[in-house]
Amino acid sequence: MIRFDDVTVRYPNGTVGLDSIDLEIPDGQFVVVVGLSGAGKSTLVRTINGLVPVTSGSLEVSGQRVDGASKKSLRQLRGKIGMIFQSFNLVTRTSVLNNVLVGRLHATPTLYSLIGHHRREDVEIAFQSLERVGIVEKAYVRASQLSGGQQQRVAIARALAQEPTVILADEPVASLDPPTANMVMRDLQRINRELGITTVVNLHFLDLARNYADRIIGMRAGAIVFDGTAAEADDAVFTSIYGRSLTADDMLPAEAAPASE
Repeated sequence: MIRFDDVTVRYPNGTVGLDSIDLEIPDGQFVVVVGLSGAGKSTLVRTINGLVPVTSGSLEVSGQRVDGASKKSLRQLRGKIGMIFQSFNLVTRTSVLNNVLVGRLHATPTLYSLIGHHRREDVEIAFQSLERVGIVEKAYVRASQLSGGQQQRVAIARALAQEPTVILADEPVASLDPPTANMVMRDLQRINRELGITTVVNLHFLDLARNYADRIIGMRAGAIVFDGTAAEADDAVFTSIYGRSLTADDMLPAEAAPASE
């Protein structure tokens, strides 16, 4: 379980990223966080693995305190939390397989890491992760040769290779075309349902949130202003979250062409 207890994040310039957040996310849930830019949704996601430090309150993941944790404790915690970024964060000059094997570094003996040796069991986990996102045939291709959608699926495989209990995804489809965005969201949803990995996704597109989330959390000015199911999140709810009428930019553009990746 992920548990926020009166969590506030205040940045050095005085901006409040999170304002007294109380929130529990049970194991295995697929949660989508929505809100305008600056609403606090990225801050919420990034506090879970300690990328953004908590100013006050307490935050626990699987019973381990994140706030005030030592560097060693944070490293251990992050080993069990997969993180997926909008910009993929791959090493493009090396192979897809090597990128996925980065997800095994937390479990790799230091000497092996220094000499670049990968244990057979780690390579097997990496291949299984690539199979799960349907891209195993690209294992020995340089990451730079992949499309954006393929690179994001490699990033998902890298997170899976950690054998995580939690996956965080910060705007994972913002730079993708509509068919590929849906494909990536389907991958994340399927992984959540098949493996029971708690998944927290930060999105801007409201239709994607409704289509894939078990639970939607709406944020505005650092506070949670909606917490309910996708079925409960109608246009009126989103209007209240955004503080304005919905626009075309809030929806994924229509795309006639099918996904080809």
